[in-house]
Amino acid sequence: MRKIRILIADDHSMVRQGLKQIVELEEDMEVVAQASNGEEAVNLAMEVQPDVILMDINMPKVNGIQAIAQLKEKGCSSKVIMLTIHADREYLVKTVQLGAAGYVLKDADSDVLIKAIQSVYKGQSYIQPTMTTELIKEFTKGVSEEHSNKNQNLLTQREIEVLELIAEGMLNKEIAAKLYISEKTVKNHVSNIFKKLNVSDRTQAAIYAFKHNIKKD
Repeated sequence: MRKIRILIADDHSMVRQGLKQIVELEEDMEVVAQASNGEEAVNLAMEVQPDVILMDINMPKVNGIQAIAQLKEKGCSSKVIMLTIHADREYLVKTVQLGAAGYVLKDADSDVLIKAIQSVYKGQSYIQPTMTTELIKEFTKGVSEEHSNKNQNLLTQREIEVLELIAEGMLNKEIAAKLYISEKTVKNHVSNIFKKLNVSDRTQAAIYAFKHNIKKD
């Protein structure tokens, strides 16, 4: 079984060790490197090419926001999850715009972190549910109600059911179990939803669902 390879970047040794212990309780995850500042995180990421980087925002030399910008410039393919104490829209929006695949608060339960790692490793976005409202406020500015109603009317009842569960943070496997359908069928529904709503990932789809209060009849 191939393990998810993880780099932890945080300037506090005790935090790094705590995160390492949480991560390595999972059989399919391993910590391959640790960095104490953003500069070191960028260098190590380019060297070891981890699948996922757990990146603190506030670090010396180069902070987490600067680090993710540098990784983007260098073409690093690692998925970045921002770890922070900041439940602040500005930080969230900035890191998402720079390409962060996930955003998790440091006081979150360990299962939230694990779910975030699993999600971004599979190519999905993961924003801690308590922060979704902040993204909604930013990315739905100026959305045309007429446009939104038109898009919503394009969705089938089953697609609306799937979209509701995406908005709840469920993965495809969980949605399949919930709706008693195959995971392949869920993937097809998700693809159709993205096309109809003109969104590119699960986070944008969730934002749309919350903004327009989409519910099945």
